[in-house]
Amino acid sequence: MPQETVQVPAAAIERLAGRISDRTARVGIIGLGYVGLPLAVEFAKAGFSVTGIDLIESKVERINAGDSYVQDVPSDEVCSLVDNGKLCATTDFSAISGLDTINICVPTPLRKTKDPDMSYIVSACQELVKYVHPGMLVILESTTYPGTTDELVLPMMSAGGMQVGRDFFLCFSPERVDPGNPKYQTKNIPKVVGGVTPACTEMGKLFYSQALQNVVPVSSTQVAEMVKLLENTFRMINIGLVNELAVMCDRMGINIWEVIDAAATKPFGFMPFYPGPGLGGHCIPIDPFYLSWKTRQAGIEARFIELAGYINGQMPHFVVEKVQNALNDHGKAVKGSRVHVLGVAYKRDIDDVRESPALDIIHLLQRRGAAVTYSDPHVPTLRIENETLFSTEAGGALEDADCAVIITDHGSMDYRALLDKAKLIVDTRNALRGLASDKIIRL
Repeated sequence: MPQETVQVPAAAIERLAGRISDRTARVGIIGLGYVGLPLAVEFAKAGFSVTGIDLIESKVERINAGDSYVQDVPSDEVCSLVDNGKLCATTDFSAISGLDTINICVPTPLRKTKDPDMSYIVSACQELVKYVHPGMLVILESTTYPGTTDELVLPMMSAGGMQVGRDFFLCFSPERVDPGNPKYQTKNIPKVVGGVTPACTEMGKLFYSQALQNVVPVSSTQVAEMVKLLENTFRMINIGLVNELAVMCDRMGINIWEVIDAAATKPFGFMPFYPGPGLGGHCIPIDPFYLSWKTRQAGIEARFIELAGYINGQMPHFVVEKVQNALNDHGKAVKGSRVHVLGVAYKRDIDDVRESPALDIIHLLQRRGAAVTYSDPHVPTLRIENETLFSTEAGGALEDADCAVIITDHGSMDYRALLDKAKLIVDTRNALRGLASDKIIRL
């Protein structure tokens, strides 16, 4: 959809642009999770006065005490910014009345029916419109389907009679946070932004360029919304492909890891993806279904997305089958066996278990009668159904276990030493690369 041309009073643009440029603009972030808190910290480090708004009181209290609960944000940075008056947090949305910019960074989960749950965005906007005032810049960062900004947020913002691009500025900018990535974090990940009008886009670009290294403006909010969905759908489909190949290779007795390594020597036309026990995290298992849902509204069937989602969703079952077969080969049934899981976070070296395939694998093993324990240096406790499990010391647990399963290959784990203690290991991450042993069962 082409951007609407709006006659914008020069004074309104100059006033907000001036405050952003000289960093006297008062910045607000709604939602202080793994997206909102790092963003708040970067703008505070750039010299802005930043107010974080979140309904969870414990988060607000920790931030105001200078304590970070997000792994990629050091507590000493938060403490310094709070002490210097650059960062504060509140549960009171009325703080918006004194702010110049607002970034909405609230969750956007899927319902059980795989359709988008917009309730967090709607709730945030309902509070926002109570205090919105002329001359504000509002940017939605929550991952969502194309059209959300224009079709859902814009009507709510305009209900009081203010005109977008004249009285306020509205953009969408997809978050691209990769938790635990030591190289790419909020500051140096290129920031895509698209506005409802050209003036909105320019204001969003100016805003982000004050704190982030590289800003990429696009022609509309729909393009910006689609960017995130393309990125994660690309990963999800390719992971689904390689997971299907892993199942095929397993049936044919071919080492999928060796196949991928050899294919990756081709200097063009190939990008390696790796199989695993299933998809985890908030983005890759969820975001493509926003696109699938939206295309269904247009009468289009997203076949690749649905198929890849099904294949990836079956991987925990495939892993449990591997455990079952490994135990059978050693004269044991799953029922009554002791199975120890190594790593339960959804990816290596982080403490996030959202959508982690370990949750499904543990549940499936327990349903088959296995006694399941786990070790994870980043996740001290884990809730499965109505039971709380506690991380145990890996070495001793492996000596007692009939089988171990590597679900998450944390960098701090000494897998060579663990192999010596284990009776049997199902390795879903190729963590035991280069090691040869009859005890190793690879994905």
